[in-house]
Amino acid sequence: REFLIESIVETDDVLMEKFFAGDEITVEELIKGLRTATIASQIVPVTCGTAFKNKGVQPLLDLIVDIMPSPVDIGAVKGTDMKDDSIVLERIPGDDQPFAALAFKIMTDPFVGRLSFFRVYSGTLSKGSYVLNSVKGKKERIGRILQMHANKREEIDMVYCGDIAAAIGLKDTTTGDTLCDMANPIVLERMTFPDPVISVAVEPKTKADQERMGIALGKLAEEDPTFRVRTDQETGQTIISGMGELHLDILVERMKREFNVESNVGKPQVAYRETITTETETEVKYAKQSGGRGQYGHVKIRVCPNPGEGFIFENKVTGGSIPREYIPAVEKGCKEALEGGIIAGYAMEDVKVTLYDGSYHDVDSNEMAFKIAGSMAMKKAARECNPVILEPIFKVEITTPEEYMGDLIG
Repeated sequence: REFLIESIVETDDVLMEKFFAGDEITVEELIKGLRTATIASQIVPVTCGTAFKNKGVQPLLDLIVDIMPSPVDIGAVKGTDMKDDSIVLERIPGDDQPFAALAFKIMTDPFVGRLSFFRVYSGTLSKGSYVLNSVKGKKERIGRILQMHANKREEIDMVYCGDIAAAIGLKDTTTGDTLCDMANPIVLERMTFPDPVISVAVEPKTKADQERMGIALGKLAEEDPTFRVRTDQETGQTIISGMGELHLDILVERMKREFNVESNVGKPQVAYRETITTETETEVKYAKQSGGRGQYGHVKIRVCPNPGEGFIFENKVTGGSIPREYIPAVEKGCKEALEGGIIAGYAMEDVKVTLYDGSYHDVDSNEMAFKIAGSMAMKKAARECNPVILEPIFKVEITTPEEYMGDLIG
C-alpha cells in the first residue's frame, strides 16, 4: 500500500506536498490522482483475482468505474476517409456528432442468433435505423439493440456516445469493421490480428455431422479472427488453424458442447510459409485454340521480395498493351499461385509483383485467359527467385530481476 501511495503522489505536485508535510491523504484524493495518472499513461494499475472463483471481480469493476477514462477524457478519435486513407478525419465524442462506432466482437447466441458488439465513439443510434459499414462499403440495418449484463440482456431503443451494446441484424459486419452515419462516412482504426501458427485436420465422426461441422466451424471463425478454416485442395481434408494447440483444443470442445458435433482431430502441424529471396523478370504467353473462340493472355511481370509487407500488386502497364478490365484477373491469378507455394505447398508471402507489359487479342482475350497467364507467370518467377521456407516466430518480452539475467540469457 505504501508503494502504491508513493507511486500516485509522484505524479501529482499537490499530493506530493501533502505527503512530505505528513498530512493525511484521503482515499478520494488518491483515487483522483490515480485516475489522472492512468489517463496520462503514467501509471498502469494491476489487480489480482479469478473470475472462476469470483474473487477480485467486483473490485476490478469498481476500479474501472473510478479511474478509467470516459469518452470525453479521451478526446477526438481519429479515422480515415472511406475512399482515400491518406485523408485523416476526426470524430469528437458527443451525442450531437455524426454516428461512428467500432464492431469489436461477433458472437453467436443460441436464442437470438448473430450478435455484433460495438462501441459508440460519437453520435447516437436507434433500433431500426440504417448505418454504413465503411470497411465493406455496405448498408446495414440495425434490427434490435441489446445492452448486455453478464448472462442477462436488456433490449433498448437507443445507444449514446460511449455506450457498448450488441446489435442484431448485421449480416456483413465482422470484427474490426466501422459502422457510421451514411452521410458522414469514416473508417476508424482497424484491429490487426496475427496469422495462425499451427494447424490440424478435423473430420466429423459420422456422416450426419458433416454439414453441421461446416456450419459450426463457420460460426466459430466469425467470432474469432485468429481462427481460420480451409479445405486442402489435394486431400479434401478440412484444416483448422489457430494460435496454438490449446486454442484449437478449446474450439474443438466448443464445437462439441455448443453445436453437438463430434470430430476426429489429426496431429498438429506447424504453419510454415514460403517466400522468395531474389528478384526476377519473366513473361508468359498463354494461347489456346480449340475451334471457334480461343484464349489468349500475355503478361510480363517483375517479382521481388517484400519483407514484412505481405503481397503487393502494382500495375505499371502503359499504352494500353493490356486493357484495364483484365488487370484484376492478372492479380487474382498471381494471388492464387502464391497460395499453393512452390517448395512444399505452403502459402507464399511478402512478395511484390509489378505488371509492366503484355499483349492481348481483340477476339480471344478474356479475364480467364489473363488469370491463367498471371498464375503461370507467378509460378515461373517464384521458382527463379530462390524460394525458401519460413518458420513462425513469437515475439516475447521477459521481465526479470537483474540477478537472474545471466541465467536467462544462457
